[in-house]
Amino acid sequence: MGTILGAALVSHHPGLMQCEEFRRLMGNGQDSDLIAGYARLRERIAAAAPDVVLIFDSHWFTTGYHLVDGGDRYQGNYISDEMPWYLYGVPYSYRGYPKLALDIEAVSRELGGFNRAICNPDLGRHYPTINLIKQLRLELSDTPVVSVSSCQNCDWEHFLKSGEAIGEAIRRSELKVVMLASGALSHKFNGIDWKPNHPRIFHESNVSSPENMASDKRAIERMAKGRHDEILAHWDEDYRQRPWEAFGAHYLQMLGALGGAACRAKGEALSAYENARGTGNIHMWFDTSASADAHASTKAKGS
Repeated sequence: MGTILGAALVSHHPGLMQCEEFRRLMGNGQDSDLIAGYARLRERIAAAAPDVVLIFDSHWFTTGYHLVDGGDRYQGNYISDEMPWYLYGVPYSYRGYPKLALDIEAVSRELGGFNRAICNPDLGRHYPTINLIKQLRLELSDTPVVSVSSCQNCDWEHFLKSGEAIGEAIRRSELKVVMLASGALSHKFNGIDWKPNHPRIFHESNVSSPENMASDKRAIERMAKGRHDEILAHWDEDYRQRPWEAFGAHYLQMLGALGGAACRAKGEALSAYENARGTGNIHMWFDTSASADAHASTKAKGS
């Protein structure tokens, strides 16, 4: 039986790919704590020793299906079309895991879902995947990586359903998997001529609005308590209105794989909550043992 060894909400913001000297300049003499947070996350992943890392990519927008990349290997030289003046020349070469992608499609079809595998190694890459591969040094450990898209014509229930199929496919496998939801919380950018409220650009007071910051902190507090059900209960009137990056597709699919509203995986902050051009960012690691117990209990009641 396959196992989800751990899961994390992880920031991928491109400013973290700048050189340390520039980051410290922007940080009023201090680096972003998200950089130190990557080191903390690397330790968790190394201790888990997964067979596969699955990344929910909040920039891979698709229409009609939740796609799963099923190529055997992806390699190239990444350049961002969003900010090519500094996020360019990033070499990557890493293994995929085609069987997992195909298994996810098979389970989704069985459950009446919309997950499909795309097994073309020339499929374009996006920096929510590439930045994590580089910062977490997944190439160096030769850990296979599988990315999942954010289907843009979906409501939050569809993302949970996508995650449910993914979680079931993992459980039916013999794989040990770590899941990473790559993206921000509130995702409203500050204007191009905006002036910082605080000289440390990463400071939380530079998030797009006090209301968005307060909403993000409510979500973080609920995650820390493992009360994902409360996040879902307030989704439409709170978190959807911010909105979260990719309308929360990265978090919701991860949550669906962990049991949805029944999930009680408590989140541990591995970084400070920080601003990135107005968006709210944090790394949080989730202890998935409680989720596994909840899922087993739910399955037992239904049998």
